[in-house]
Amino acid sequence: MTFETFKELIPKIKKMSVPGESSHFIMAPEFRQQELYRIKIEEKNPRNAAVLMLFYPKDDIAHLVLILRPVYEGVHSGQIALPGGKVENLDKSYEETALRETWEEVGVKPDTVQLLKTMTKVYIPPSNFWVHPFLGFTPETPDFVIQEEEVAKVIEVPVTELLNENNIISKKLTTSYAENIEVPSFILNGYTVWGATAMMLSELKMLLKQALEL
Repeated sequence: MTFETFKELIPKIKKMSVPGESSHFIMAPEFRQQELYRIKIEEKNPRNAAVLMLFYPKDDIAHLVLILRPVYEGVHSGQIALPGGKVENLDKSYEETALRETWEEVGVKPDTVQLLKTMTKVYIPPSNFWVHPFLGFTPETPDFVIQEEEVAKVIEVPVTELLNENNIISKKLTTSYAENIEVPSFILNGYTVWGATAMMLSELKMLLKQALEL
């Protein structure tokens, strides 16, 4: 997909309803679906975070930025994620959190980003976070500068990779909360993307495909 094609979709995307939680479940293991149906999230007093699905041009092709988390003592060690992080006291909104964290983690300044859509939030049981995703774009190719404490590598994914049905697999993984489980995953730029990030990308993929069909 060229970046011009993506820009042509923007008016449609702004008017569309988001696909919602059902699109998340496409990329959630069965036990996670059952867990999310069963628990009462508000009673767990979850923390809040926000992430940005950032589109940008690279060689005239529409790309989406993902990050590789460093290896550390924590439930999301070494995983693929969207740039973002927890809400801080100074943040006035979830949108502000997403933009601030993206600036801190990969060096994209908030005033260069146009937000297009609020996507459906995802609850992450192992870390007790509500994650609020936002869709936005920057018209120029970013000069990424990583925050090494939070980001091991920037992963630049052509949007056509996300839309390619052949890039969805089921893979046995050992996670922080279960061993040797079948997990639906995306293979993007050779990386296995699963969990909450895959669930959010599933909604994004469905939204883009619906926009392309209109």
